[in-house]
Amino acid sequence: MIAINPRQLTGRRHYAQLSAKAILWLLISACSCTVNMALADLQTLDRVVAIVDDDIILATELQERLAMVSEGLERRGVTAPTEEVLYRETLDRLIMESIQLQLANRYGVRIPDAQLDDAMGRMAASNGLNLEQFRSAIEAQGQSYVAMREEIRREMMIQRVQQGNVNRNIQISQQEIDNFLATDEGEAMTQPEFRVVQALVETGRDDSDDVLAAKEAFVDGVLASILDGKPFEEAVATMDPYVFKGGDLGWRKIADIPSMFASVIPQLKVGETAKVESGAGFHLVYLVDERGRERLVAQTQVRHILIKPTEVLDEEEALALINNLRQRIIDGEDFSAIAKEYSDDIGSAQEGGELGWTNPGQMVPEFESAMASAEIGVVTEPVKSQFGWHILEVTDRRDQNVAEEMRRRQVANYLHQQKYDEELEAWLRKIRNEAFVDIK
Repeated sequence: MIAINPRQLTGRRHYAQLSAKAILWLLISACSCTVNMALADLQTLDRVVAIVDDDIILATELQERLAMVSEGLERRGVTAPTEEVLYRETLDRLIMESIQLQLANRYGVRIPDAQLDDAMGRMAASNGLNLEQFRSAIEAQGQSYVAMREEIRREMMIQRVQQGNVNRNIQISQQEIDNFLATDEGEAMTQPEFRVVQALVETGRDDSDDVLAAKEAFVDGVLASILDGKPFEEAVATMDPYVFKGGDLGWRKIADIPSMFASVIPQLKVGETAKVESGAGFHLVYLVDERGRERLVAQTQVRHILIKPTEVLDEEEALALINNLRQRIIDGEDFSAIAKEYSDDIGSAQEGGELGWTNPGQMVPEFESAMASAEIGVVTEPVKSQFGWHILEVTDRRDQNVAEEMRRRQVANYLHQQKYDEELEAWLRKIRNEAFVDIK
């Protein structure tokens, strides 16, 4: 059973070019007692429950959402509020969605199909399915995949409008980060974390000295094979003559790691294994990964010049120009000056093509590959990427400890989310108060 239960849409109507008063006038006119004979057979199929600026909310839409909310509460075993409360809260949510979607349309927010497909693919993967299987599962439940897809598009539009209006009001200063790091909460949050796998050969009270010695010798032999290069998972999978128990402990801070391992794990490097003896038996402890401690990253300092093919400058002419610029630099002209004059990378051109220190994976693959193989101080041959033709020069390389940077980024993200929730609530109140809403 797919865990998502999106509502199916019934053709919500938007009147982007009509004012709320004009819509109201049309609705009243449609119900007029002076209709001519050509409209005599027309029946009322729906009714308006609310007018929201240039939009309306229909009774069928409200009933659909009420049914969806009730079904969700029942599925989670949550006691539903009274009908009056449920009706009021559901209608208010529809009103807020309408206001935000209208803002999205005014701002020109668009969600491309490719981006929407990516979101649907992630949703399918979270349910252990590919996109086709996900679609079949949705339709097997009697739901419309197309309607669900458009609902996700609307949700993404609303999210983008929220982020655009809220994020611009949030600033996190370095002093705020320092202050939070100095608190107990900040210290606890940014403690190093370790991902540990442990394997245990159990011992019992009735084990003789010979049995205990045999078990320890067995564990020592397995550890020796790991130190000789045998993968940990393969080494502890042996079942002769003893069987290992245990498994992945997941990511844990040192305070959450079993006390018998707490003094050993910080001494290990990623990929190393140690033996620990406890009242339960003989353990092999394997450090899979860590974060928050010293972390060296191979960084590259690089600059580049980009030439983009255009309608005026075709592919061959762009390649000829970048080759010409490369030769001029080799002949002694200043890289920085040429980058400022010719580079189509607006972000770096005025900096003489400087991209600063880059981390692995930060650049597009073609650029990354050329950068990795480049000699320091040597301008590379032209490199083609999705952006155009590049020439680049690596000016330095270093191994940089980014642990502190990662700690500060973690805190900044935490503080930003706290402020975001507060600012979002205030912004939602503001747009609700400014909107024209007429509940029928």
